[in-house]
Parts: sequence; C-alpha cells; structure tokens
Amino acid sequence: MDIEQRQAELIDHFVKQASNQKGAALGSVIVEATSQPSLFAFSEILAVPNIAEFEGTENSKYLDMLRLFAHGTWSDYKNNAGHLPQLVPDQVLKLKQLTVLTLAETNKVLPYDELMEELDVTNVRELEDFLINECMYTGIVRGKLDQLRRCFEVQFAAGRDLRPGQLGSMIQTLSNWLTTSDNLLISIQEKIKWADSMNEMDKKHRKDLEEKVEEAKKSLSHKVC
Repeated sequence: MDIEQRQAELIDHFVKQASNQKGAALGSVIVEATSQPSLFAFSEILAVPNIAEFEGTENSKYLDMLRLFAHGTWSDYKNNAGHLPQLVPDQVLKLKQLTVLTLAETNKVLPYDELMEELDVTNVRELEDFLINECMYTGIVRGKLDQLRRCFEVQFAAGRDLRPGQLGSMIQTLSNWLTTSDNLLISIQEKIKWADSMNEMDKKHRKDLEEKVEEAKKSLSHKVC
C-alpha cells in the first residue's frame, strides 16, 4: 500500500472517530491521531465540527495540540509547552518529522547545524540516523546526506497541511505562473509566425530566382540559335 492510500484511510478513520466522540474521549482520539506513525496530515480532522467545539473550553488544549501538528514545529511546541498537553514519545517523533517537512518547504539544502538546533539533536550521527530511519525510510522525504558539506540535500518532501491564509498565497502564485506561461506561449506563437513568414519569403525568393535563371537560359539559347 502506498503512503497516499494509507494516509487517506487513516484520515477517514480518525474523521469518523472524531465525529462520534465528545469531551475527554475526543481528546483521546486527537492524541491517537497525532501519535499514529503513518499519519502526517491533519486538516480534515481539524475541520470536524466536534473538535471545533473545543474552542474556549477546558479541552481547548487538545484543539491547540492538533493545530500544532497541522501547522507547527518542535520549536513551536517548546515555546508553548506550558499551554499544551505533554507529548508522548510517538508524538515527539512525529512533530520532529513534521519539522523537517516544514524546513524543506523553503530550502532544499538544510545545514546540519540548523537541523540539530531545530530538532534538539546533539550530534551528527544521531541526526543522520534520524533522517535515514525516521524520514527517508518512511517515505516522507528523499535526499542525500552530504557529510563533507554538513548538509541534507532535499530531493522530495511531502507537503504539510496548508496554514491559514496560505491558500490565497498559493492561488496568487499559481495565477502569476499562469500569466507568465500565457505570455510565454504568445511569444512562442509570434516567433513561429515570424519563422513561417520568413520561410514563405525565402521560398518566393528562390522561385523568383529560378524563374530568372530559366529566362536567362532561354534568352541565351535564342541568341546562340
């Protein structure tokens, strides 16, 4: 089973679970979802009405925790740990994996020093083991470890949930890309028309030249006779 299909099945499972639970039981569903080793997308779960009802209640910390896993990083957790439930080891691992994905969104060459700081890793061996065993082996990233340059070169990284406001930015980026593509296409079409026109002019020039050569041959032939 590929990672996308597994993700879809897990999302469907936890959305159904969350839709049928309330209160502390719903909090347990959130903990289970954010601990699941194969789940890296949470926006559909976050959109479940029952979870939205946690806002402003004693269970709001579970809503904040789910938002953290949808959009945040390990550093975000450390900065707000006093307002969030304590994470279990599987959640810590998951959040660090998600942190790598966030870093890979904006930079395809990730320095070891930056990664060690963001992930609270103390040495290169531990960092490389994490990247190989917990990131590349699971299929969420592909890349090359460059020990000489002390960096991780990202070739592929799975996308995270869109942050609030990010969709509009993406739509604008795609719109700009489409405008640029349209302009490029128009430019190419104009160059093709120009090339066709020059080709027709060349054909006409050759035809005229050939006709003049034939006329010259006939004239020369008549003079000889």
